[in-house]
Amino acid sequence: MELSTHFPLLSLILLLPLLGAGLLWWFPQRQQVRLITLTTLLIDLLLAAAMVANFDPSLSGFQWMEKEAWIPGLNVHYQLGVDGISLLFIPATLLLFCGVVVSSWNTITIRPRLYYSLLLLLASSILGIFMALDTVLFFLFWELSLIPIYFLIALWGIGPNRRAAANQYTMIMFAGGTPILFGLLLAAFHYGDVANGGGLLFDYTQMVTTTLPIELQSGIFFLFLLGFAFKTPLFPLHTWLPNVTMEGPIAIAAIMTGLKLGAYGLIRFAIPLAPEIAQHYHWLLAGVGVVALLYGGVAAINQTNLRQMLGYASISHVGLVVLGLSSFNLMGIEGAIFQMINFSLISAALFFLVGAIHHRTGSTDATNLGGVTTSMPLLSAFLFLFGFASLGVPPTSGFVAEFLLLMSALQSHTGAGLAALFAIILGAAYLISAFRKSLFGGIRNPAVADAVDLLPREIRMISVLAVLVLLLGIMPSLLLDLVETSATDWVNRLQ
Repeated sequence: MELSTHFPLLSLILLLPLLGAGLLWWFPQRQQVRLITLTTLLIDLLLAAAMVANFDPSLSGFQWMEKEAWIPGLNVHYQLGVDGISLLFIPATLLLFCGVVVSSWNTITIRPRLYYSLLLLLASSILGIFMALDTVLFFLFWELSLIPIYFLIALWGIGPNRRAAANQYTMIMFAGGTPILFGLLLAAFHYGDVANGGGLLFDYTQMVTTTLPIELQSGIFFLFLLGFAFKTPLFPLHTWLPNVTMEGPIAIAAIMTGLKLGAYGLIRFAIPLAPEIAQHYHWLLAGVGVVALLYGGVAAINQTNLRQMLGYASISHVGLVVLGLSSFNLMGIEGAIFQMINFSLISAALFFLVGAIHHRTGSTDATNLGGVTTSMPLLSAFLFLFGFASLGVPPTSGFVAEFLLLMSALQSHTGAGLAALFAIILGAAYLISAFRKSLFGGIRNPAVADAVDLLPREIRMISVLAVLVLLLGIMPSLLLDLVETSATDWVNRLQ
């Protein structure tokens, strides 16, 4: 499908979930609500696929740009666009949300219209984060995402302390949003002075082509680093994630671990808008990444609950992303983007499968399971596939991403790269141990013996993710070719 670049495709992708959310309230039946939600997301996914198909990877800068005056007095615009860095996060987000709907098919029986409306609102706000090229618009979408997440955790969580977990998450994200807001305002004043001789500048495309004096970059960098570290999350600002994975709906845990918005913020804002300071403090980024790597791995190996283990594992994996970014080379940024796309495929799939175990047995604690391979062999096989993908075993996409990140780390921070290798060994230890206890041996929970294997709709969903993981592992150029020009521009910005 060929589309004109003047067609407001991004606005259509952004607004379609909101239209779907409004449509839900005209249909009272749960089956209708589920079908409308899934259909809306699938149509949006097709539009995103058309956007990718019409994207020219040889061009620098942003494509599919839309810009309209929003608050003229403050020089704020409704401005959207995508480049090679943000491009694939849009279909990945929509694919993830399609999986969330399928995994929630039979588990959401209370207030389904509200649940799916909130899901669609969340999808729209996350899409806006990846599309926004006006920093005020970006922050609006960033904060808007907190509303649906709070209610999804508080109302449909599966733990006894779900409301406390929702409150904790919201308060921590508000705390993290404050330095981001100050960072955006500080950037607006400084870039406005340098680029326009005064006033405010919220246009990211102008900011990224303007160089600030190094003495003005420090505040911007550290405010962004602190704010985005809450969302990533990085140790010691991670405490909300294990609680959300245990208390919240498993589908929401999949979104929290599958979409690393904080890491995207580091790539999009923290480093490009303060490039000289970011390079000066490369050791800080590398150190933060290594600490997250090792802490997440050590914490995960001590967990018996599969959900909590996966939560800590995601902290370790994102630490590798930050370590790769600290290299400030092409391998590092390409590996970081590749790994973040992997999160939306691999981490999400693992949580979907663990959620299926919970729905069938009422538990995800390895000590209460055992013998899962006997009653659910297909589910177990997919668990092994995605588990090995998370460890970077070839020929999965996880291998390509981790190889790029490790090579970039070993090239620029040899000691940190060796620590990353050790963290990968830790990852193999906790994953194999958890799988051995929960999937093999005697059946300790009668519900496991009576559990049914994956249903056809679950098989279709998981199979799509499995095919993508294997396809990107065998043909990584499908992703890297789309990313290369924008990644090269990102690296050149740091020179």
